[in-house]
Amino acid sequence: MTGAVETRWHGRLTLGLLLAPALLWLGALIILPHVDLALLSFRERVGPRQYVASLAQYKTFFTEPLYWHVFVRTALLSVIATLLTLLIAFPISWIIAKLARGRASSLLFLVCLIPFWVSETVRTLGWMILLRESGVLPALLVKLGITAVPVELLYRDSTLLVGLVYSSLLFMVVPLVSSLESLDNALIEAAYDLGANGFAILRTIVIPHAAPGITAGCIIVFMLTLGNYLTPVLLGGKNSQWFTEQIYTQFITRFNWEQGAAFGFLLLGLSTGLVVLGLKLSGQRFGEVMRRT
Repeated sequence: MTGAVETRWHGRLTLGLLLAPALLWLGALIILPHVDLALLSFRERVGPRQYVASLAQYKTFFTEPLYWHVFVRTALLSVIATLLTLLIAFPISWIIAKLARGRASSLLFLVCLIPFWVSETVRTLGWMILLRESGVLPALLVKLGITAVPVELLYRDSTLLVGLVYSSLLFMVVPLVSSLESLDNALIEAAYDLGANGFAILRTIVIPHAAPGITAGCIIVFMLTLGNYLTPVLLGGKNSQWFTEQIYTQFITRFNWEQGAAFGFLLLGLSTGLVVLGLKLSGQRFGEVMRRT
């Protein structure tokens, strides 16, 4: 009996030691900073080193049209970017998982992976070189006779969406490939034998089977897009009106940490709320979805 107790105790000790680094990282780098920011967001400066508990920072958000306009704009463009990423990534994932074989499948996945071997800064600057007025694409449009003079393609919502989709594509492809690879080809063959067309098979077999992967990819891409700072600033310019830029301005430019912390928690609440809504609409469970990531 004593031996069994000692074995159980040693097992718990080993488990605790193995989990210690992850728990330390979680507590020191995620929980504590969020707690500190929460305290900052619910206080107001009334004098030098003098603060009182207040909801003034949140009231400022709702009373200033610029802030909630940028907030809503960021949410809408993030949702659009997520849907566009899904529409582009799904056929790519289907080809990798079902149509390509052997080295071809690995090669296609590698093509999706190669752009992420360099930093996001380099990738975004590459788009700027291509799309700026003196860049490659405007010059090509002039040579083809499509435009009379080089056109500035930067600093548009469409350009911003291109950058966001490009920077998030891999994070949608990976869970989709994982889901589609487990789909039994015999189900599709049986459906064809029973007279189903391609659209019916996609709607009744492929999409329901890939639903956890679709949901996981959408959650990851949406949260990455919503919290993106570099791509909106570089491709959208000073007038990109992205909410993370507002947060940066409050923290770094205005040194108003209380307002910046409030904005950060509003963004966190937005991402959490839309993720929960997405899970409800898709009928997926969070645990099942996370196993697909």
